[in-house]
Amino acid sequence: MTIYEQDAKTLELPWPFTGREAELELVRRSSAAGRPGVVVTGPVGCGKTRLITEAVRGTDCARITGTPESRGLPFAAFAHLLPGTVSLHRAVQLLSGVRLLVVDDAHLLDEASAALVHQLAAHGSTRLVVAVTDGVPVPGAVSRLWTGELLPRVALEPLPREDTGRLLATAGLEPLTVGRLHRMCRGDLRLLRDLVAALRRSGGLTRVPECDEWAWRGPVPVTATVRDRLAPVLDRAGAGERETLDRLAFAEPLPLALDDLDLDVLERLEADGLIHVDDLGSVTLAHPLHGPALRATAGRLRSLRLTGAPDRCGPALAAERTALERGLARQDVRGVPTPVGDWLLSEGLPVPGGYAVVRARYSRLRGELREAAAWAREGLRAVPGDARCADELDLVTACLGGSTGGYGRAVAARGDIEGALAALPGDDVFACYDAVRLGRPELAAGRLPAGGVFARHAEALARGDGPALDLAAGALAERGFLLFAAEAHAQAVRAHRDPRAARLSRTRAVALARRCQGARTPALAGLVLGELTARQRQIVALAAAGLSNREIAGKLTLSVRTVGNHLYSAYTRLGASDRGALPWLTDLREAEPA
Repeated sequence: MTIYEQDAKTLELPWPFTGREAELELVRRSSAAGRPGVVVTGPVGCGKTRLITEAVRGTDCARITGTPESRGLPFAAFAHLLPGTVSLHRAVQLLSGVRLLVVDDAHLLDEASAALVHQLAAHGSTRLVVAVTDGVPVPGAVSRLWTGELLPRVALEPLPREDTGRLLATAGLEPLTVGRLHRMCRGDLRLLRDLVAALRRSGGLTRVPECDEWAWRGPVPVTATVRDRLAPVLDRAGAGERETLDRLAFAEPLPLALDDLDLDVLERLEADGLIHVDDLGSVTLAHPLHGPALRATAGRLRSLRLTGAPDRCGPALAAERTALERGLARQDVRGVPTPVGDWLLSEGLPVPGGYAVVRARYSRLRGELREAAAWAREGLRAVPGDARCADELDLVTACLGGSTGGYGRAVAARGDIEGALAALPGDDVFACYDAVRLGRPELAAGRLPAGGVFARHAEALARGDGPALDLAAGALAERGFLLFAAEAHAQAVRAHRDPRAARLSRTRAVALARRCQGARTPALAGLVLGELTARQRQIVALAAAGLSNREIAGKLTLSVRTVGNHLYSAYTRLGASDRGALPWLTDLREAEPA
């Protein structure tokens, strides 16, 4: 077993701040002059410190940090701000001139420091921005900051999958690796950064030639952070507990039956939240990191004893494929568990072409376009020349604005939608629905399931009924068709007669389109730039043309800082990470009404 340590320099390298726009604005407003401050809470590693750092950037503030080692020393966190010996009353007087105080890891403060923070909040002359970790003991003086309503509280949730994808795009990781990291880290950004750094150092990332990205297949690197997160499992000392946890780890991706395990041991592990027992009596580990980490820390002999044969997963993989196909047949692509396929991929084992094409189609219809392309490539690696995987890859590339044969079953670029639809089998619902997405609902008349969500979308578009298009978009989103929902809202923008309704539809369309991993379809043309101010559109156009911030500033008689601020706001609204995403956005034009 190799343990990967991360040096201090690497730990200090900042990742780009991603997502959390609403929370960032809340913290900025709460810490502005005339406000009392704010408490930011959330699970370990969710980015509380980074959010606060971004919110107070450029402001004059003092900082203190709680540490486990100093919890028994009075005023230890304030040692750099206070003289050696001081009373609580005197400390409040000395710090009353501090206008903004940032308190990190407030749950680790000694009692005297916690009382001082509370008194500063009650005194009101010092604005406080306080970070507290959920699920750990907190000094009463700190918890009363928000329970006693001295300060408002912002509760951070784990970083969503879409924002994790945007963050890891800066590291050049392919989407299936992004998905694996997100599942394993559950929004723990500290663990995420630690794993990516360890994978880079250890050579665990391999280049994907087709897309010039990096993929991770194989075991988890055992870093100090991984061991820290694994401590609740490694420290189990009860009889049979560690053996049970190891058996569950090596049984993955399949569960073990309740009858095959010691019930007393299971009850203790379940009470501590380490295992999950479903309604059918199947037992799995509760945290997705624990299984891979336990396998990575096991010795060779233990691994040989507990490892099962990979071919045991065949029936379960077939069941997963059947579940996905059933959803496609019902025109319902809401998320379903796929542990076996994900496990095969993470272990670097071949993914059967038939399974890969279904995963690719399911992901494409959900709007997970980059993931769909990656699954199609996995299928082509397993079965080179597989026509179904190649077709899926072509369709995804078209949805991403690529230069394949076209859009809508590779016919739209040639303009022969009618001919293509005539050649399709009558049960190819999704291909027929492409005509609706392309603004030609009359060509799909009678070919979509009556009363279904696709038919309702077609009928609303044919009538030019904006409110009905918004309703259809909501129904599409509810069934998991995020890209289709974004397109329906975009069509509603052009159908609405009420400008306020059109703006609301545009906002909804843009929000959904941002979750579709770079979708560039005809229905979305011209939509995104409408979210920007006139000045932002002007600056974005010049940036897309290749001008630097300084050149743009000179051309528009603005300061370089103002240009940078406008671009940052534009990136946030467009869901772009840098200049590389801008050229295609500025090329889009408003599509003609259908």
